[in-house]
Amino acid sequence: MTEKNQYFVVTKKAVPEVLLKVVEAKKLLESKRVETVQEATDKVGISRSSFYKYKEDIFPFQDNSRGKIITFVLQMDDEPGLLSDVLQVVAEFRANILTIHQSIPINGVASLTISVDILPTTGDISEMIDEIELKKGVKYLKILSRE
Repeated sequence: MTEKNQYFVVTKKAVPEVLLKVVEAKKLLESKRVETVQEATDKVGISRSSFYKYKEDIFPFQDNSRGKIITFVLQMDDEPGLLSDVLQVVAEFRANILTIHQSIPINGVASLTISVDILPTTGDISEMIDEIELKKGVKYLKILSRE
């Protein structure tokens, strides 16, 4: 009986340093700034065995998202133009909005659920999420699913 893969979305601060260094080493190799795995692992400060142990198990969120649908929820102040600002960020990153649902504001705060299709032309999803979170009036953002 084979074990089925399980996937988790975690923030960077929850990822062990060795895994982050594996991602750095992979980026060095992909960018051709180094020629060998040994050079990449030396540069980031991990062993080759750590690199090979984890290289197939960690990817930056955006690298593994193309062709996927991501649904996230956010809570935001009920302010004119804020929804438009959030949707503008999604448009700037060239993600395709599939669904939008905004609740009726309670105590001046509305919940918004957005599903976006990540296209080959879509920019860095992590940056898109960061930009939305930085909008004045956005209180909370959480990724609900990635299909």
